[in-house]
Parts: sequence; structure tokens; C-alpha cells
Amino acid sequence: MTTTTPRRPRELRDFYEDPAVPVASGASRSLRQARMLAAALGPADAGARTILDVGCGDGTAAATAAPLLTGHRLIGVDWSQDALKRARAHLTYPIRGELTGAGLPFGTGCADAVLFSEVIEHLVDPDAALDELRRVLRPGGHLMLSTPNLAAWYNRGLLLAGVQPVFSEVSLRGIHGRPGREVVGHLRLYTARALREFVTAAGFRVVRLEGAPFHGVPRPLRALDRLACARASLASILLLHARKT
Repeated sequence: MTTTTPRRPRELRDFYEDPAVPVASGASRSLRQARMLAAALGPADAGARTILDVGCGDGTAAATAAPLLTGHRLIGVDWSQDALKRARAHLTYPIRGELTGAGLPFGTGCADAVLFSEVIEHLVDPDAALDELRRVLRPGGHLMLSTPNLAAWYNRGLLLAGVQPVFSEVSLRGIHGRPGREVVGHLRLYTARALREFVTAAGFRVVRLEGAPFHGVPRPLRALDRLACARASLASILLLHARKT
């Protein structure tokens, strides 16, 4: 008689340490978000500011932002060792840290701004995450958050047709019931209204909410996707600028 060893359940940490899992998002979103941050901080002539890129992935978003943030100090943070290895090609200061447990390895009020790009949709406990980001920000510090829009213009049509919306996932092992090919580990999705209310309840004042296009939209529809950015509630990606109250 032979016995088989049960397969160990795949945990989220295993998932994000898998080199095949995407850890970067579109350049257009990164550039729009970097411009928002640069406008908020102003030039470094008045003094270098400390920016934490929490969930920096492979560092490509930071590389896009760096030319617009000359003179400021940009520190990348991620819990994935694999992502941090790749991030070293783009970041001077890649640091391992996470939003759960003991929290980020930074003192209270140490940061002038936090980049939180395409991270919140992956979290089990986004409330605790925003509490931790608020802790490391100085009073009046800037939060630059981006996340996919559950109510993107095409998702509204897909849901009416009984199709699982883009960005939403029902499994870490495969795509089921929706367009797309990549499993990226999304656990939570937000509409523009929900994101604004959520961030406000966490102790921030929303300054600006904009839209950005999604690099995965089929080429024939990309012009329409860019047009939808004029109204954040319809855009593929939500870009939110808030300040710690």
C-alpha cells in the first residue's frame, strides 16, 4: 500500500515569492502618479524629502518616478525577497518590510510621502495597512495610492453580461470566468467612491482623485481607455492623493 503526501496549501507569501507572478504595473500609471507626487512635494531646493515606496515590487515604478523627484530620498520596501533582488537595479535603498506583524522598519513620522502603488488590492487587512502608513507619515504627509477600479468602464458591461469583472480573481491557481491570462493575487477591489470613503475613514484628507489607463486593455480599445481617464469613476486605474490629518 502506498501513501501520498497531501499537497501543502499555497500561502500568499509563497505566491508573491514566485518569480512568475507579475510585480510591476503599467508605465503610464507610474508616470501619472509620479507627476502628482512631484507637484505635491515641490523641488528639493527647500530640502530633500523622504519618500517610502511601500510594495515597490521590482522597482520599475520608482525608476519611472526618480527623474521627477531629483534630490529627494526614495526608499523601496517590499516583503518579497525575489522582488527586492530585482529592485536593486533601480533603487539605492531597497529594504525588506511588511505592513503586518511588527510593521514597517521605520520610526513614527519619519516619511514625508508614501507611494502605495497597486498594493492595497492584495491585502488581507487593508485597515491595518493604512494605520501603519499613517504612523510612518509626518503630520500633513502625502499618501499616493493607486489601485484598479472595480467600476472601470468595461467592467460595468462585463458584469451586466454575467462575466467576472477584470481585476477580480476567484483563485490563486488560474483565471476563471473573466478575460485575462495572469493571476496576480487581487483580494479586494474598490470603486472611486469606496476608495475615497475608506481613505478618509483611515484618517486622511483626500486632495485629488484621478484616473489612469490599464496596460492590459486590448490595443483597439486603448484610445477609449485613455478617454475614460477624464472621469475617475470610469477609469481603469484610480490614482488618489491624500494627506495625513
